[in-house]
Amino acid sequence: MQENALIQTRDVVLIGGGHTHALALRMWGMKPVAGARLTLINPDPTAAYSGMLPGFVAGHYARDELDIDLVQLARFAGARLILGAADHLDCEQRQIHVPGRPPIGYDLCSIDIGITSAMPDLPGFAQHGIPAKPLSDFAARWQQFRDADGPARIAVIGGGIAGVELVLAMTHALLSRGRETQAHLIDRGEILKGMAGATVSKMRAALKAHGVTVIEKAEVARVEADHLVLSDERHVASDFTAGAAGARPYEWLSRTGLYCSDGFLEVNPALQTSSPDVFAVGDCAHMSRNPRPKAGVYAVRQAPVLVHNLRASLQGKPLSMYRPQKDYLKLVSMGEQRALAERGGFALSGRMMWRWKDYIDQKFMNQFRDLSPMAPPPLPKDRVADMAEALGPMPLCGGCGSKLGRGVLRGVLDTLPPPSRGDIRALPGDDAALLVVGGQQQVLSSDHLSSLTNDPYAMARIAAIHALGDIWAMGAEPQAATVSIILPRLSETLTTRTLSEIMTGASETIRAAKADIVGGHSSVGTALTIGYSITGLCENPVTLGGGRPGDVLILTKPIGSGTVMAAEMQMKAKGAWVAECLRQMQIPQGEASEVLRNAHAMTDVTGFGLAGHLLNICQASGCAAELLTGHVPLLPGALDLARAGIRSTLYPQNAAMHPGLESGPLTDLMLDPQTAGGLLAAVPEGQVAAVLQELRAAGFPAVRIGQLVPGTPIVRFISG
Repeated sequence: MQENALIQTRDVVLIGGGHTHALALRMWGMKPVAGARLTLINPDPTAAYSGMLPGFVAGHYARDELDIDLVQLARFAGARLILGAADHLDCEQRQIHVPGRPPIGYDLCSIDIGITSAMPDLPGFAQHGIPAKPLSDFAARWQQFRDADGPARIAVIGGGIAGVELVLAMTHALLSRGRETQAHLIDRGEILKGMAGATVSKMRAALKAHGVTVIEKAEVARVEADHLVLSDERHVASDFTAGAAGARPYEWLSRTGLYCSDGFLEVNPALQTSSPDVFAVGDCAHMSRNPRPKAGVYAVRQAPVLVHNLRASLQGKPLSMYRPQKDYLKLVSMGEQRALAERGGFALSGRMMWRWKDYIDQKFMNQFRDLSPMAPPPLPKDRVADMAEALGPMPLCGGCGSKLGRGVLRGVLDTLPPPSRGDIRALPGDDAALLVVGGQQQVLSSDHLSSLTNDPYAMARIAAIHALGDIWAMGAEPQAATVSIILPRLSETLTTRTLSEIMTGASETIRAAKADIVGGHSSVGTALTIGYSITGLCENPVTLGGGRPGDVLILTKPIGSGTVMAAEMQMKAKGAWVAECLRQMQIPQGEASEVLRNAHAMTDVTGFGLAGHLLNICQASGCAAELLTGHVPLLPGALDLARAGIRSTLYPQNAAMHPGLESGPLTDLMLDPQTAGGLLAAVPEGQVAAVLQELRAAGFPAVRIGQLVPGTPIVRFISG
C-alpha cells in the first residue's frame, strides 16, 4: 500500500542563478508551495556575487568568498538543479532549450541571467580579451594572471563606474605583489559620465595615485595578444585586456519572441514579460515604465515581489507591483581597502566607507552561507521502541548508498539452490549471470538506483552507466536493455515531461554503448527510481575468479561518490565537488573494458566500495590483495569530507566486511559505496605499462593501486 504523498502538478523554472533568483530560492525554501516543482537552470554550480568582485580582484577576498553555492541553495529550496546554459525559450511549447539535453517544460518561468560585457563586434576581443561579465569566467582568468611573475601590462575598455573599479582593483593587486605594472583605462567618451562631480573628482584622483593612464575620446579598433590598436593607430601595450564597456544582453533573449528593448526583456511592474507566464528580473530585464540603470540594488529588491507573484500565479491570486526607488546609495571600491559612497550628488570616501561596504556585502552573502537542511517531521508518538535507532541519525542516501549491505545480501542469496539449467554457467560471485544460447555466450544483469540527483535526465544516464558496469566488467559488449522506472506522484503533464527526460537520457546512453532499449516497465511510488536489465555478448568473459598472485590492480575512475553525495544531502559539500562527482558518474567505461579485455579478473566498483569489490576478487580467486591507499585517486572534496566525519549510510555495513580495520579518513574512503564507479582489474605485470598508456590515451585517469598476493583472501591496506 502506497503512502498518500502530495502530487506535484505545476513546473516553476528559474533560468539563471542571479541575485534575484538566489534570494527567491532562499525565500521559497522557507515557505514552499505544495504541488509546485521548482527547477533552477544555471551553467555552473555556483553564482558569483558582483558586489565583491572588485574586492576579489584587488586581493581582499578569496575566490570562494564570492560564490553563492547553488547546489546547496537548491537543496535548501527543494529545487531541481540542472547544470547547463539555456539558449532558447519556446513560449508556444512552454519549453526551455539547454544544449546537450532534452527540453525542459514549464508552467511558470523566470529569467535572471544577468548581462555580458563581451564585445562581439570588436576584432580580436573574442580571442584575446576577457569580458568582466559573466563574473565566474573573468575571476578564473584574472586569478591566473594576477598570480604570475614579472612585469604586468593591463588595459580595461570602458570608463564607467564598473571599469574604473576594475582597473583600480587590478592595479592594486599587481602593485601589492611587487610587480612592475602598466595600466590603461580607455573610453570612447569621458570616463564616469553621468556621475556627480565630487565622485568624478575623487575617482580621478584615485586613478592617478595608482598610476593608471586614462585615455578618453578614443575608439579601440582591434585587440591583439599583447596590445590594443586604437582608431588613430596608437598602440596600447596589454597582456590582459578586460571589457567593461556597458551592459549587453545575451543574444538568445531577442529570439524568444518576447518584447525587448535593445535586446533586454521588457517587463511590466509585476515583472512579467509580454508572456504573462514568463517573468524577468535583474540586469537582463528592462523596466519599461520605470527605466533604471543596471544595478544590483534593484535586483535584490525585486526578489520579494517575484516570489509573491510566482506564488500568486500558482494560486490564482492578485499580483504585486514592483516600485523601484529613484536613487540609491552607490558604494564604489577604490583598489585598496578604501571606498567611495555617493548619493544625491554627495560623496564621501575612505576606509570607513570600505568597512561599510564590506559589512553590507558580507550581510548579503551570509544569507547563503548558513543554510541547513530542513528538519524532518517528528516521529509519531505511538511507535515501536527501536524505530529511531533503525532510522539512524541521517536520511537514507541515494544511489548505491541506499543499497543492501553485502552481509544481508549474501546471507539470503546463499540460501538459494544452484542453477538447474544446463545453459546457465555458475560463476563465483559475479554480478552478471553467464548464459550459453546457441553456442553464444551471453551475460545478463539487472540493477536499479534510487535517485541521488533531482535532474531526471542526469539520473537516467547515471543509472544506465551503473547498470552497464556489470556487463563491461565481464569484458562483454552490451546488447539489449529494458528500463524500469518508478516515478513520484505527478500530474499527467509533469509525468510526460519527466518521462521524456528520463527516456532521452536512457536511450542516448544505451545507444552510445552500442545496445538498444527493447522495452520496460513503469509505476508510481514515493521517489524516483530508475533501473535497467541488460544483456551482453562475449567470447571470453572476464570473471572475478581469474586473479593470480602477482597481478597488478588497475583502477579507471576516482572514488568518493558516496561520501560527496552524502554530504550534499546534508548541505556540507561544495557545489563544485558535487558537479564534478555527477560528471564522473556519467562517464561510460566501455572503451576501458575493451582495453582491459585480457585482464585475469575484473569488477566494477559500486556499492561494496573499492575494498569490498577487491575482496570479492580475492575470495573468488583464492588469494589476498595489497591495496596502496595513498595511490587511489579521489574525487575533489572527498578526503576533506571524510576528515569532517561524513559517511554514506551504507558505510557501516561495508566496514563490517573488514573486521579489525582501523578507521581513518583515507581508509574509510576505501569502503565508500560508489555509484557508476570505475573498473577494477587484475592485470599481468608484463601488460601493465601498455594497458595504462592505452587507458590514459583514451581519457581514463587509470592508476596502479596495488597487487594480488598469495594468502588467505583478505585486503591489506598499505598507506603511502
